[in-house]
Parts: sequence; C-alpha cells; structure tokens
Amino acid sequence: MDIGATAPAGARLPAQRIDRDGRAHIDMRVVWALALPLMANSAVQVILNLTDMWFIGHISTAALAAVGAVQWLILGVMFVLGGSSMAVQTLASHAHGARRYRRAAQATWTALWVTLCIAPVCILLALAGPAILAPFGFAPRIARLAVQFWLPRIGGASIAVAAWAMMGFFNGIGRTRISFLVAAAAALANAIFNDLFIFHLGLGVAGSAWASNAAQAVGFLVGFVLFLRAPIRALFKPHLMWRPRWQALRRQLRLGFPLGLMPAADVLGFSVFQMMQVRYGMVGGAATQMVTVLTSIAYLPGIGIATAAATLVGQSIGAGDRAWALRLGTRIILLAALVMGGIGVLLAVGGPWLMPLFAGAHDRASVQAAQLGAQLLWFAAAYQFFDGLNLGSSMCLRGAGDVRVPAALIFPVCWLVFLPLAYAFTFAPGEGWVHFLPQFGWGARGGWSAVIIYVVLLGAALFSRWRSRAWQRIRI
Repeated sequence: MDIGATAPAGARLPAQRIDRDGRAHIDMRVVWALALPLMANSAVQVILNLTDMWFIGHISTAALAAVGAVQWLILGVMFVLGGSSMAVQTLASHAHGARRYRRAAQATWTALWVTLCIAPVCILLALAGPAILAPFGFAPRIARLAVQFWLPRIGGASIAVAAWAMMGFFNGIGRTRISFLVAAAAALANAIFNDLFIFHLGLGVAGSAWASNAAQAVGFLVGFVLFLRAPIRALFKPHLMWRPRWQALRRQLRLGFPLGLMPAADVLGFSVFQMMQVRYGMVGGAATQMVTVLTSIAYLPGIGIATAAATLVGQSIGAGDRAWALRLGTRIILLAALVMGGIGVLLAVGGPWLMPLFAGAHDRASVQAAQLGAQLLWFAAAYQFFDGLNLGSSMCLRGAGDVRVPAALIFPVCWLVFLPLAYAFTFAPGEGWVHFLPQFGWGARGGWSAVIIYVVLLGAALFSRWRSRAWQRIRI
C-alpha cells in the first residue's frame, strides 16, 4: 500500500514555489534550509573522524594503519546489521508527506526493537575478531592492534545503530537541526573520551574504540530524550507507539535489509581495498587511511545534501507527486556532485600542508606516509564529482524505496570490477593473497586508479537508474 495515498489534495509539495503565472518552481531556499543543518551535521562527523585520526596517529603509524585496515570492515558490518535503522528516514519521510505522523514514530520504535535483538550478534562477532581478520595476513604487530580496536568497536555497534534510528527519524520529518544537535553532542563527547581512554587510562587503540561507543551512547540519549519531549509527542505520539508490531517489523526488515546491503557492499569492498594497501606496506596503508579520512571533508557535505534529497523525495512521494520527486531529486543530485567535486580539488591543492598534520607519530614512516598521501589526494579529487552522483542518486533512490535493484547493481561493479582491478594494480607478482590475476605492482597509486574507475562506473549507473523512473512504480 502506498502510504502517500492519504495526502490531502492540493497540498503544497516539499520545496515547491508557485509563481504568479501558476507555474511550480523548486524553492532552493527550502532545500538549503534542510540541507545546511545536515551539512553542518556532516561537518561534525568530519571533526569526529579527524579527531579519531589525530589521536590514533599520535600513538604510532602502525596504529593508524591497523585502524585503517579494519575501519571500513567494521562500518560494513554495522550497515548490514543496521538496515532497519537506516530505513527509518525513508518511512518517516513518506509518513510525514502523507500526514500519517504516528507511522514515523512507529518506524523509529521498530528500529530500536531490532537493535536490541542484534546486540548479542554484535558481541559474538566481536569475540570472533581474531578468526575473521586472520585470513588477511597482516603483519603481527598490525594484526594485534587491529584486533584490539575491533573487539570493543564491533561489540558496541548496536549503540551506533540505535543512534542512526534517532537521526533517521528527525531527518525524515525535516527536523535536521535536531539531528545536528545530536551529532554535535556525540562529537564533543568523542574528543573528551578519546583523551580519557587513550592517554589517561592507557587503553591505546582500544581506547579509541571505547570512546566512539561512549560518544554514540551520548548521541543516542540526547536524541531519545528529544524524541519523547512535548513538541514531538504532541504530533507524532511516540509515547503511544512503542509496542512492537509484527506487520510493521516485517515491512521494515524487507526494506531495511537491502537498504543496509547497498552501502555495506560498497564499504566492505573498500575495506578489502584498504587491507590490500596495508598488506602491500605500512606506509601505503597509513597514507590511504589519511586520504580516506581527509576526503570525508568532501564526502560528508555531499552526503548531507544527498540526505536532504532523500527526505524531500520521500515527502514528495508521500504527498502523492512522483513527478515532482523526480524533478527535485535530480536538481539536488547535481548539486551534491558539484559541491564534492569542488572540495576534492581544494583538498588536493592543500595536500602538502594538510597531510603532515595527521602523521604526528614522528617516526620515519610517518613522513613517507604524508608524502604519499599528498599525491593520492589528486587521485581522490579525480573521482569526487562522480561520487557526488553516486551519493545523490543512491539517497534519492533510498527516499523512493528503490533499494533492491541498486543493491544488486553495486555488488557486481564493486566485487567483480573494482576489487580485481585494485588487486592487479596494487600487487607485484608473488605478492598479495592470490596469483591467478595479473599483477602490475603499482602500489597505492595503482589501487587508487582502480577507485577512480569504480566510482565513475557506479555513479553513472545509479544516476541512470534514477533517471529511468523505474522507482515510480514502487509502493512501500
């Protein structure tokens, strides 16, 4: 059933402005009013990531490489387990557009119940960390540090997933300033806890993971309190919608599982790519980690704009106008691509000054990693525009509930094109894990060349899916 069927006829569509001649235009002031807090939210996430990298980089270059080796894998696991929380924004935006406000609160509670169920799974995966990471063949020192980070970070993954549910609710109903407040509280707590756990309590790499868990818990608690306060309670009735409902649970899992697989396929693929760079050498692994975190300065504003697109597309569909959703979504996709492309170039220009700031262990390898990272930033700049197409299109498709075909599309492009190319370009003959692929031995530069090919293909494919209008036939 299309939950947008009950939207009142003649209601003003999201971000719509009617001129004197009766023609509808996109009101970019409304788009920016929604997107700017999300971009600020993303900027807070950048600060959080850079804070983590600064603290870990001051432990050692090996610590930086070890965290880089497992960070993407950890995020991929969270995406797979947290699909129901990621679905909250889609369901909340549709419900808001259709003025079925209680359904938005119901989707949030449903995600929290699922989060409670996955907590034991997270603990089991955390304990299995040594066995999961063993096949990748890291150097003993890096393997030991990676396991130290993995255990608490995966063990507390359900906390982050619960925080996603709260953020998804506020983003879906257009209260993006509240999302920013939640993220800011988590970022501030993260800096405090990193200093406490890493240095004062002497927990090292594990301390950074515990700090992330504690910061996510702070963010969730802030969001949950605001979720139950009077302004939200008056319209969305969250205090009445807390009971689990099996029909809503099944619907959310059907949407959430492929929704989680979409970014998981991408992130897990990039995790293997990062592991390739660490396997090739500590310098390449550390440089790739620094470039990845620095390029989040372009990625996270882009995802902020794209998240606004998901909300506006979902609300437009909920209000019953899919043609407006297409027009609005396409405009914001192009905006995300231009913003990310421009920031990518600026980062590459500033690379020689930025990279040494985060290689602070003052060992010989840190200088080499900073020099290599400054070169790799130009590779990253080359694909940022298409990554904007990728992010914008995937988030618009998410807002429309079109998740199965994009998820099926990402897997072959990532695992049958990107990873084989990255492996072949990175390793020389006799290196790596397997030897049935050609091996050119170009190191980290070769691996990042494969990233460019991958992102261009993926961005073009997802944008084509959005423009095909196939999602207009989907009902959730």
